[in-house]
Amino acid sequence: MAVMSRGANVPLTREIPGLRHIVVGVSWNAGAEPVLQDNLVLAAILCNESNKAISAEHFVFFNQLTSPDLSVSRLETALAGDQEQVEIDLPDVPPEVARVAFALYVNEGTAARRTLGQLRQLTVGVRDATDNRELVRSENLATVLSTETALVLGEVYRHRSDWKFKVVGEGYATGVAGIAADYGLPL
Repeated sequence: MAVMSRGANVPLTREIPGLRHIVVGVSWNAGAEPVLQDNLVLAAILCNESNKAISAEHFVFFNQLTSPDLSVSRLETALAGDQEQVEIDLPDVPPEVARVAFALYVNEGTAARRTLGQLRQLTVGVRDATDNRELVRSENLATVLSTETALVLGEVYRHRSDWKFKVVGEGYATGVAGIAADYGLPL
């Protein structure tokens, strides 16, 4: 398993011919912050070439568990130490989807005044869904967070006829609203 830093990318399907199903998972440690722990949400955004969401239905999270084409699904139970996971069936991702971005955000309400900067550890990783083998995992992204309440963790994207994974690590102090604005999602 490779440990990746922010901005690093790795070819998935070129390096592993026949890779068809992957799981992208996020792992965190909120320490003594149970309210933060219980209010973190992983979301997947299916984007076009302009890095905008195809539609509001292409935002996969706890209230919308799959993309319209069923190629991207939020898993009910995360495995292997991840808190939340999303599965992608790569051959079924529609051709208009250029990338799938993964964001973690603090759900509003009871988690008010909580930030991702309170996390002790935060990583995103990719697994082969057929055997649950971890392929790559990011470095600890929590070390540089402070007032952010949302973070684009990484993205799985098309590169010619292959799929690659990139660690992004871009934070937002404006929460999910900032991500929605950047990705053209209505809230």
